[in-house]
Amino acid sequence: MLRITTMMQVQQNVLDPPFRRLDRIAEPQLMSPGFAKKLFLSLMLLVALGTPAGLAQTSSSRADDLNNRLLGDVMMEKYLAQEAARLSDRFLDGARTLDEWKDKRPRLRQEFLEMIGLWPMPEKTPLHATITGKIEKDDFVVEKLHFQSRPGLYVTANLWRPRQIAGKLPAVVLFVGHYNRGRNGHKTFMQDQGMWFAKNGYVCLILDSLTRGELPGEHQGLYNGQRWWWLSRGYTPAAVECWNAVRSIDYLVSRPEVDRDRIAATGLSGGGALTFWIAAVDDRVTCAAAASGMTDWESNVTNRIVRLHCDCMLPINTYGWEFTTVAALAAPRPLMFVNCDDDLGFPMAANHRISARLRKIYGMYGKDDLFKDYVTHGPVGAHAYTPDSRMAIFRWINHHLKGDDSPVTDANFARLPEEDLRTFPTDNDLPEDALNNVIDQMFVHQAKVSLPAPGQFKMWRERLLGQLRSLSFPTFPDRIPASDKAPRPNFFTFVEWERESGPQVRTTESGLLVYVTLHGLVSNEPPRAKQVTLVVLNEDESLEKPPDWAAPLVSEPYAILAPRGVGSTAWTKQRANYVERAHLLVGRTVDQGRVWDVAAVARPLNGEGPVKVIGRGQAGVLAAYAALWEPSIKEVILVDPPTSHATGPIFMNVLRVLDVPEALGLLAPRSLTLVNAGDAAFDRTVKIYERAGAAKSLQRR
Repeated sequence: MLRITTMMQVQQNVLDPPFRRLDRIAEPQLMSPGFAKKLFLSLMLLVALGTPAGLAQTSSSRADDLNNRLLGDVMMEKYLAQEAARLSDRFLDGARTLDEWKDKRPRLRQEFLEMIGLWPMPEKTPLHATITGKIEKDDFVVEKLHFQSRPGLYVTANLWRPRQIAGKLPAVVLFVGHYNRGRNGHKTFMQDQGMWFAKNGYVCLILDSLTRGELPGEHQGLYNGQRWWWLSRGYTPAAVECWNAVRSIDYLVSRPEVDRDRIAATGLSGGGALTFWIAAVDDRVTCAAAASGMTDWESNVTNRIVRLHCDCMLPINTYGWEFTTVAALAAPRPLMFVNCDDDLGFPMAANHRISARLRKIYGMYGKDDLFKDYVTHGPVGAHAYTPDSRMAIFRWINHHLKGDDSPVTDANFARLPEEDLRTFPTDNDLPEDALNNVIDQMFVHQAKVSLPAPGQFKMWRERLLGQLRSLSFPTFPDRIPASDKAPRPNFFTFVEWERESGPQVRTTESGLLVYVTLHGLVSNEPPRAKQVTLVVLNEDESLEKPPDWAAPLVSEPYAILAPRGVGSTAWTKQRANYVERAHLLVGRTVDQGRVWDVAAVARPLNGEGPVKVIGRGQAGVLAAYAALWEPSIKEVILVDPPTSHATGPIFMNVLRVLDVPEALGLLAPRSLTLVNAGDAAFDRTVKIYERAGAAKSLQRR
C-alpha cells in the first residue's frame, strides 16, 4: 500500500510551518498505487481548472467512492479558506481612524458579548463566597474557596496572598489552561505562580475552569460531535468561562485588601483566550498578559489549526468578525501577547499577523508602548510557560501595577501537595445543588415566542424573520442567487447540465457544487404554470430515485437534490470535526449552507415559476427554511418533522429566536403539508396558520 498524506499538503505554501509537520505526522491515508495514480491525474485537473470539480467520481467502486469524498474535502477547504480570507480584512470592523474606532467600539463590545452568549448580561446574583480552609506559611497564605457566579454554578479557586498585609494590594486573576489534575482541579497545578505573586505583594486568585475543576462540566461538545445543539442554543463554554471571570473580579474587589484600580489578568492556552475575553468586556482589568491564547482565521480555518483547539476558544461568529478585534477592545490598556516560537497550536505566522494588527490600534491611541509581543524559545511543539516567559509576565505586571522595574526571578518554590489545595476535600463535601455539569442546557436563555395577536400576523412574521436574518442567517442576501450549471466532474469527461435525466451538477454559494437529478425536466426553459417538485435528500438517501417515503408525493416533472455534504460531495470525517467547526468561525453552519443550496436550486428549476419542495426529517426543515427566503417556492411538504432545532437542523442561535413549529408557521399563507406530525408541538403551527387567516393552507396528516 502506498501512503499518501492529506490534501492540505498540496497547499504547503499557505500552511504555518509547524502545522505542516503535524499534518504529515497525524493524518496519513492509505491508498492503493492505482488509486494514487488516478488521484494524481485528478489533482492535475484541479490545478488546471482552479476548481475542485476535477476530483469527483461517479463510479460506485470503493476507490471512486473515496474520490467522491475527496471532492467534498477539497471543495470545503477551498470554500472555508475563501470565507476566512474575506473576514481577515475586517479588523476593527474597518475603522481607519481613532474616532471611527471609538464610534464602533460600544457596538462591537455588545456584539462580542452576543457571540459568546452573554448579551444581555446575566444578573449579578449573590456570590455566596465561602472559604473552606487555609494553608498558612511564613510569608504567604492560601485560601481555599468557592463562589457561585450564578445560582448553582460553582467556581472553585485558590486565593494566594501575603501573610502580612499593609494597605491596599494589587491583584491578579490567573486563568488556567487545559491541564488535567483530576479531582484536585487544575488551579492546583499553577500554584508556583500563585506563590510568586503572594511573595511579591499581590493577591492572586487562581480559578478552576468549568471543564477541569472540582465540579466539572463540558467544554468539548462540538469538538467531540456530541452536542451540536450548542450552536442552535447560541451556547459556547466561552460564555461560562468569561462570566466566571467577571464574577471573580467582583469577588476580588469585595475584599478589603484589594486595590480595585490595580487588577491584572493573565493565563495560558484556554487561560490566555480567557485573558483576552475578560480584558475585552471588563474595564476593571487594568493590565493583561495573554500567553498562547489567540490565533487568527487564516491559521484556524485555512490551515486547520482549529482541530487542535477546545470549544472554549471559539465564539459563534455571528457578525463576521476578524477575531483580533476582540483583543483590540482592550486597547489602550497595557496588553502583552506571549507565545512560544514553535507552538503547534499557535503558530508564529499567525502570531506575527495578530501582533501587527494590535500595533495598529495601539498606534491609533498613541500608546505604542502599552502593547508588547514577547516570544519565548521552547522545545519543538512547546505549548507551555517557560522560565523566561513567566518572568516576562511578572515584569510586565510589576511595571504596570506597581511601577516596579527591578529584576525578577522565576517561580522556583517547593510545591504543596495538590490534594491539600482542594476546595472540597472529599467527595462528600461536594455541593448537591451544583449545576456545573448541566449548565450548557440553561446558561443561554431560549426564546419564548408568543402567538401572533389577531390581525398582527404580518408584523409578527416580519419581526421574527428579521431576528432570524440577524442571528441565524446573517450571510444571506435579500434573495439567494440562482444556481448555475457547472461541468460534471468525471475526470476528463464533462456532461453539460441540459439533459432529460441523470445526475447534473449546479454551483450554488461561492462555487460550491451540488448534485441534482432531473425527471421530465429540461433546464433553462421558460417557466411552466404547473408546479415542479424538488425533493431534498438527507445524508443517507440516494439521488438515483425518490426515496420510498417520497414516491407517493411526487410525479413528473420533478428533481432530486443532494445538498452540500450529501452523496458525492460528502467530506471525510476529520479530527475535531474540522469542517463543521470551521463553519462556526466564518459565521455559519453546514445546515445553513444547505438551506442556501435548496433555495439556489429551486429558483431556476422552473424558470422562477412555482416550485414545491419536499423533504423528510431534517431535510424537510431545510426545505421549509429555503421557502422563507425564496419566493418561487409556493408549497412545502414535510414528512416526519423534528419538533425542535435541539435535534436539528442546526442553525446559529436559532433557539434564541424560535423553534421548528414557529418557523413553519412563518410560511403562512403558503401551502404546508405536515405528514406524521402528530406531536403536540405542531399545534402551535396550526394556531399560527389560523391567526394568519390561512387555516385551509395547512394540512396535517
